[in-house]
Order: sequence, then C-alpha cells, then structure tokens
Amino acid sequence: MTRRHFCLLTSAFWLLAAAAPAMAQEPRGTLAALADYDGPDREQRLAEGARREGFLNLYTSLTVDDMTVLNAAFEKRYHVKVQMWRANSEKIVQRALAEARAGRFDVDVFESNAPSLEILHREGLLQAVRSPHHADLIPAAVPAHREWVGARLNIFVHAYNTKLVRKEELPSSYSDLLHPRWKGRLGIEASDEDWFAAVVQSLGEERGLKLFRDLVATNGLSVRRGHTLLTNLVAAGEVPFALTVYNFTAEQMKQKGAPLDWFVMPPAIARANGVAVARRAPRPHAALLYYEFMIGDEGQQILLKRDFVPASRKMDTALNRGPLTIIDPALIVDQGERWSKLYDEIIVKIPR
Repeated sequence: MTRRHFCLLTSAFWLLAAAAPAMAQEPRGTLAALADYDGPDREQRLAEGARREGFLNLYTSLTVDDMTVLNAAFEKRYHVKVQMWRANSEKIVQRALAEARAGRFDVDVFESNAPSLEILHREGLLQAVRSPHHADLIPAAVPAHREWVGARLNIFVHAYNTKLVRKEELPSSYSDLLHPRWKGRLGIEASDEDWFAAVVQSLGEERGLKLFRDLVATNGLSVRRGHTLLTNLVAAGEVPFALTVYNFTAEQMKQKGAPLDWFVMPPAIARANGVAVARRAPRPHAALLYYEFMIGDEGQQILLKRDFVPASRKMDTALNRGPLTIIDPALIVDQGERWSKLYDEIIVKIPR
C-alpha cells in the first residue's frame, strides 16, 4: 500500500460511475452460484469447467520467480494455462478501475496485498466466495465480506549486513535505534505507511511519532523505493541496516549465501497478501479453481517451501507461532490519507 492508493480512493467513485449501474443490475449467474456451491464434487466441477475454459487471466504483484513456481504447479495439476500480468499493487488497482470504467472484463483473478484488494472490494469489482478451505485459515485472512482472502503473510522484518553490523549490537527496541552507532546506517522503504501506522499505534501515538521524528533528526533514514531493492542494498553493504523488508525476500537472499541476516523487534507487523476472484470473471470455473489452489494444501505448501508465511493454520513456521500484529486493511484504507501524510512528512520528507 502506497500513498497513490489513497489518491485512487478519492477518484474511484467517478472512475466507476459508468460501470457501476451495469454491475449493480447484473443477475446472479454462473460465477455467483459456483462461488457458493459447497457440494462434495466442488473441486471436480470446477476442474472440469476450467479445462473447458482452457486458461485464466491473473493480475499479480508477487515476484515473477515465486509466481512462476505456483503457476507451474497449478498448470501441471489441472491442465489449465495461467496468463499472468505482473505489476506493483498500485498499477493493479489502476488497471482494474480503468478496465471496469471502459466496460472491459478480461481479468479472472487478482493476487495482491490486502489493502489493494480491499479497495477493489469497495468498488464492487470482486466476487464473494464460500470456500471449504476458509476454515483452515487464520481469522484475519477471511474478512466478513469474503470478497478476498489472505493466502500468505508478508512479515516486516529488519535485515542487516553481517559484515557491517555485529549481532551483539542489534537493537532490541525501536528506542535503541536512537543510539549514535546507527547514524547514517539505517534504511527504510518509501511506501510502508501501513507498517508505520501499526508500529506507532503499538508504541502509543504521541510517543511513537516523537520517536520517529527524533530518529530521523539524529541518525537519519535512507529512503529507498522497493522492498527487494532495499534488501539487495543491505546485502551489498550500501545500507547496513534496513527497518522494513519482507521476511521471504530476506530469507531467500540469506539462503543464497548473501552476507545478510534478519530478525524482528516487537511488535511484529504483518500485512496479508491474498487472492480474489473478479466479479465479472469471464472464466468463472478457472478463476475459482485458482483461488482454491492458492489457499489449499498444495498452494500453501509451495508458499511455505519458498519461505513465505502461509495463512493456513496447518502450516507451521517460526514466524507464525509468536504474536503478530496483522494490519487491518479496512482501517488503513479509511485512515490512509492521514498516515500517508505523516509518513511523508516524518520519513520520506515529501511536501504536500
């Protein structure tokens, strides 16, 4: 979620004005009936229909390497081709809104972060689904409206270059970052206002905002755009210590032999990433089958093997055993403009 999401929110109502009447009058059809069907032959019915449809269109913000593995497994199991368009979460929202306004409905499935999916839900672009796999997921992964579902958690961790930072000098709290040893050594991602909001609120808003203002004034923060880029800069030694990288990127890089390690200071903050079926999906069987695959055992096991934290309670990881503060996407969307402004003013220093 970035500040551009919240600009999108203010313009989304007129963007969808032309498409909304048609959406509201759409009769209950094949997709809605399939999405609610809970018979014992659910998977078989979806698989047979998906093979007739032949393929599905997926818009995703997940890294290409990881999504390629997931798609290959899906294609091998069901013999249904996945046509993938990959972009960041902001561009996925922009494209979805623009296509809906134009009356173009080619996308079947969205895979992105929860705040982006919540925006699409509010714009009436997603289909509510009742899945037997929902019972296996952590409660925060299944919103009441059921128009998107969390498939995995992106946990914000702190990464450091092991050649430049000694383990014994690692901070145990955010206040420790005010120590002079961290001057000029800290980095942060440019669009993590939802992480910022969660940390500040957990510390107490007045205290948390003061802490970050003091941190920027005394030791500084090198602001970089892109979590993967920031992790690479830590491995290269350009940024000795990064406050906000994703656990899976840090772990994947560590496993490849980079001089990098990571840890979590409390509170541990996580953002759900998930999947959603487009309300006007032209290939309803394939769309629902892919949705089920991502939150079912096979998809969740693939995520686990690739160092993600799956949303399924069947999958045990070191990170999902401890207490997690999972960002509420509805709250972030509702209060996003305020937190985006604060993040810009305190961290990114963008004038508004």
